[in-house]
Amino acid sequence: MLKGKTALVTGSTSGIGQGIAERLAAEGCNIVLNGFGDADEIETLRQGIADANGVEVAYSAADMSKPDEIRDMIREAEGRFGAIDILVNNAGIQHVAPVDEFPPEKWEQIIAINLSHVFYTTHHALPKMRERGWGRIINIASAHGLVASAGKAGYVAAKHGVIGLTKTTALDTAGTGITCNAICPGWVKTPLVVKQIEAKARDKGIAIEQAERELLAEKQPALEFVTPEQLGAYAAFLCSDAARTVTGAQVQIDGGWTAQ
Repeated sequence: MLKGKTALVTGSTSGIGQGIAERLAAEGCNIVLNGFGDADEIETLRQGIADANGVEVAYSAADMSKPDEIRDMIREAEGRFGAIDILVNNAGIQHVAPVDEFPPEKWEQIIAINLSHVFYTTHHALPKMRERGWGRIINIASAHGLVASAGKAGYVAAKHGVIGLTKTTALDTAGTGITCNAICPGWVKTPLVVKQIEAKARDKGIAIEQAERELLAEKQPALEFVTPEQLGAYAAFLCSDAARTVTGAQVQIDGGWTAQ
């Protein structure tokens, strides 16, 4: 469906981003991976996606908290592939603490990576999309972009901001062949969520399995995790011709979290 197009997925060396990158590669996209991790493991991932799908896969170690590195990543990708046709803004971090105890440096880091990086990638990728008259921007927000939870001031503020930026980008690009949408997952068993499960188990002195059940029961009525594969499938739909008039949307894939 997307053969010959190029997708850049930030934060794609694990979790949601990896699932989306793998699905877009299966649809024929060349891929630019981005994220942190062990160099050998990332190379194995990069080569594995390329070999499995017969596409080109590049990797950028750009830090999403640094605007200059984001700019250079976009320029390098355009130099290699001509343009970025699909931009998936997924990179994110988390920190949990009450507002009055929230470390200011953590606030700045979360806003930079979870929100500002979405602006900078979009800002730099849009001109080539406009030249081609086609583009797909998919911002991975969260159920926390629609509702709040205690102790997550930075994350909730950033994800609400991502949804606002998504709407504005959709309006700024309306009628150009470019769309911009936000996917709002509930609990996905990513490394970030695993850390929260482990912290819950440790703090309450319970087994990991019980901590998982309690985490889901607090928010997600379906009582099962959303999977990266499900999110990848929806991202592929948003890139399809069937979704060409879907723009400015916030799609909840959250097991009923925000229906409550």
